[in-house]
Amino acid sequence: MNPQELLRLLDSISRDRNVEKESLYKDIEQAMVSAARKHFNAVDTEEFRAELDRIGGKIRLWRGETEIPLESLGRIPAQTAKQVIIQRFREDERSSIYNEFVDRVGELTTGMAQRYEGGALVVQLGPRAEGFMPRSEQIPGEQHQPGERVRCLILDVRDAGNQVKIVLSRAHPDFIKRLFEVEVPEVAERIIEVKAMAREPGHRTKIAVSSIDSKVDAVGACVGVRGRRIKNIVDELGGEKIDIVRWNESSQILIQNALRPAEVVETSLCFELGRATVVVNEDQLSLAIGKRGQNVRLAARLTQWDIDILTPAEFSKGLDTMEATLKTIEGITEEQIDRLAALGVISVFDVEEVGADFMAESLPCSPEAAALIVTASGEKAKVVAEEQAREKEEAERRKRDAATALSSTPGEAQAAAVLGEILPGGPVGVPATASTDAGATSATTSGANASASGDDSIVAMLEDRQKQNQAAAGGAEPPAAAATDSGASGN
Repeated sequence: MNPQELLRLLDSISRDRNVEKESLYKDIEQAMVSAARKHFNAVDTEEFRAELDRIGGKIRLWRGETEIPLESLGRIPAQTAKQVIIQRFREDERSSIYNEFVDRVGELTTGMAQRYEGGALVVQLGPRAEGFMPRSEQIPGEQHQPGERVRCLILDVRDAGNQVKIVLSRAHPDFIKRLFEVEVPEVAERIIEVKAMAREPGHRTKIAVSSIDSKVDAVGACVGVRGRRIKNIVDELGGEKIDIVRWNESSQILIQNALRPAEVVETSLCFELGRATVVVNEDQLSLAIGKRGQNVRLAARLTQWDIDILTPAEFSKGLDTMEATLKTIEGITEEQIDRLAALGVISVFDVEEVGADFMAESLPCSPEAAALIVTASGEKAKVVAEEQAREKEEAERRKRDAATALSSTPGEAQAAAVLGEILPGGPVGVPATASTDAGATSATTSGANASASGDDSIVAMLEDRQKQNQAAAGGAEPPAAAATDSGASGN
């Protein structure tokens, strides 16, 4: 090969593969040494030396002080040199890719979806590198088509010997944080700080933010004018809900903010157990818990508190039970019970869990009295747990009975129960068990009043209405099927 052409080729490889030219020069020199050893069956590598002229491109080879003509090496040493050059070039390329991406861990990148391999998505990150996104790092339910542009987070870079593994993620919480830095300049400039984050990929994310500038509203800046900023992030995530929470150093206020949109009546913190008891009204209970417990679960992860949600009646019942139990112990006063409630110990279960040492120190009282308190609370806790289990079983039984009664009701009566919501006068001829909801003790009886003649069939009712319409119109009687359709569509 022409020496100048060799230099041009090495220069092109250096630019395309982002490898330093000096490394390529040394690779060729090492390949020539390996070829010479192969040719002479030598073991000692020190007796051979090769040099590539960086300006002229000529390669020279020595054994000791004697220069060896390259033409004398033959075909087999040349093949050895070729294999060594290819291997060394690949190693340099892997090293270059690793050095390029290892410094970008935690950054956003955009690639092109290629294919799925065993559930993992392979993403082309450029002309030289491929990343893979494991199933665990993908957003559930999200599918990418070949050729689709994918924005993701560089989660990890590993040197796996013969290749560089670049692990990508769209499910990691930091992915949300980086999206906020892109869409909200105040976050990128550190005017707004992301204090905490909790995420269930594909479903919901809670993010707590605060501002170091009193003139900048952290929540408003993240939402943007008419919600444009947050909408861009939600669209990137495929519709995942994002709750932006205002950060507060007070755990009570932070927990209240984290449980929004539910309105919190009261929050009691027990630092000994790391538990927060939140009281909400009945109409806010399902909103505070969220679908399948998602809202309270994310709030607990965001605030780093175990959160129990109670209604005012449940909260008062727990306090009353604890008060009645502790008053049976000699020497325990109202002030001591109030002190326990102020410390977040609001039930006999909490008393049993914190233990005698905490009780003796907090009330304060003697170790003997503290032991009696814990023992009495433990016994009462067993009784309360049994009562709660019975109540739960009873509620489930009533629910099953109601479902069984409804499923055993004739189809016409079930239709009447459904149509009762839209037909005047309520359901017609529905048995009492079919109208009773789970846990209810009364039934709707307007259907019985509406059917004084004893004919409680929904079909008969519809036929009667059809005959009345025919009499008013003076027309001929249509087929029965047409009458039924007409009567149903009219309602």
